[in-house]
Amino acid sequence: MKTRPSIVLFGDSITEESFRYGGWGASLTDTYSRKADIVVRGYDGYTTRWALFLLHHIFPLSSTPPVAATVFLGANDAALPGRTWERLHVPLEEYKENLRKIVRHLKECSPTMLIVLITPPPIDEEGRLEYAKSMYGEKAMKLPERTNEVTRDYANGCVEVAKEFGVSSVNLWSRMQETQGWQKKFLSDGLHLTPDGNKVVFEEVLKVFNGAWLSAIDMPYDFPQYSDIDPHNPEKAFQNV
Repeated sequence: MKTRPSIVLFGDSITEESFRYGGWGASLTDTYSRKADIVVRGYDGYTTRWALFLLHHIFPLSSTPPVAATVFLGANDAALPGRTWERLHVPLEEYKENLRKIVRHLKECSPTMLIVLITPPPIDEEGRLEYAKSMYGEKAMKLPERTNEVTRDYANGCVEVAKEFGVSSVNLWSRMQETQGWQKKFLSDGLHLTPDGNKVVFEEVLKVFNGAWLSAIDMPYDFPQYSDIDPHNPEKAFQNV
C-alpha cells in the first residue's frame, strides 16, 4: 500500500490557528492535496521550554518520520518578565538552546527531513494594548507584554540556530516589516495573523519547500488520476498501487 508522506507544522497558537479559513496551514493542505498530508500540531500559549515535552510524542523515533517539519515558536518565549504574560517568558539563550534540542531530535528522527525554523512575527505594541483594552476595559494592562525590539532578538536567535545546523529558516519578523502598514495588514491583535499575514507565512514556507525538493507540482499523486483509469479495465491502473 502506498503511504502518503506527511508534513508536520509544530508550534504555538499561530500554528494551531493555521487551519482556520485563510490560514497558512489550510493553504498548504490545498497545495499538497493528494500528495502529502499536512499535520497541524500547534499549542496555544506554548513556549520552546514546554514544546520539548512533546517531541517524543509528536516525532517518535520508532515511526515513519515526516518528510518535512516547520518549527514556529518564540512569540511566547519573548513575553517580558514583570509584565502580564511573564509566566511564558523564556530567556533568549535558553530559547536558542531549546531550538537546538528540537532540531537535533528531528535530525535523529530523519537525517533527510526538511526542517524549517520560522521566527516569531513582529509585534505591534499599540495593537496589543488596543486588544487588551477591548477585552478587559479598565483592567487591561498599561504596558505591552511583548515588544518588537525584544522579539527581534528572538527572531535573530532563531535564524542563528538554523544557520548553525544548516537548516532552512523564514525570518517572518523582517519579512513582514518590509510592507508599509504591516501592523494592521498582517496582525489582527498586534501578534496573531490576519488573512494577509497568513498568506505571507504560506508564501514564505512554500518558497522554502519549492526551493528544496518538496515542490508539490513535482510530487506524484497517491493514487491514479481518474483520467488514467480505463472504465473497461480499471484494475490495470491500480496494479502497482
